[in-house]
Amino acid sequence: MSSSSAAPRRGEKPRTAAGRPPMREALVAAAFRLFLERGYEQTTVDDIVTLAGVGRRSFFRYFPSKEDVVFPDHERYLADMTAFLAAGDEKDEPVRRVCDAARLVLRMYAEDPAFSVQRYRIAKRVPGLRAHELSVVWRYERALAGYLRARFAGRRDGTLRADVIAAAVVAAHNNALRSWLRSDGRGDPAAAVDHALNHVQAAFCAPPAVARAQRRPGAAPDDVVVVVARRGAPLWQVVREVETAFTEGLPPRG
Repeated sequence: MSSSSAAPRRGEKPRTAAGRPPMREALVAAAFRLFLERGYEQTTVDDIVTLAGVGRRSFFRYFPSKEDVVFPDHERYLADMTAFLAAGDEKDEPVRRVCDAARLVLRMYAEDPAFSVQRYRIAKRVPGLRAHELSVVWRYERALAGYLRARFAGRRDGTLRADVIAAAVVAAHNNALRSWLRSDGRGDPAAAVDHALNHVQAAFCAPPAVARAQRRPGAAPDDVVVVVARRGAPLWQVVREVETAFTEGLPPRG
């Protein structure tokens, strides 16, 4: 659990999450204590640094603005997600890769549900914070789209496909995440996000090569599978029919 959700008492040294500077943690804890007690708009940077027992210069060393203290870890997770995408190779199925990248962001929320719920409640009430959050979400989406554009380079409508998939991944992730936050952090957020992202993969993943390799035992090399779909059927439905046709009759996995 991060210490961000518990404000330090006056004169008490704040507990520190691994890898995070104590002063930064103290500022976040003090800010959220005041936001909950007074309201976000009624709290000033001077109020925060006074409670934290540090100077204004220390605040701006860690946070460019008061808005940024509400979202203290997004820069780190954006960097982690970008590095994760860059570490992939051509063998990775691109849609699955961006879905896995989105799951990294979930960790930020799931590691401290109480703090995440507090932040959600505060941001929901303040228009300026909602706008700030949208700008952060846009940066995540652009990172995903950039990776997909590179993977789909040279394909017909590659850029369009990349942008649509990136938007779908973000929408699916955020739908599940916000449902979890609205429930006050009850339940398993990872399972909810997995369920949402499975819809994206069903819609946009190419039929996996492994499905072709898993033909029914004894099938001839030129065995042909024909799938009939009505015109206008959604892509996810067609993909599901193809996958079912290729794997039908396979022995259960041990």
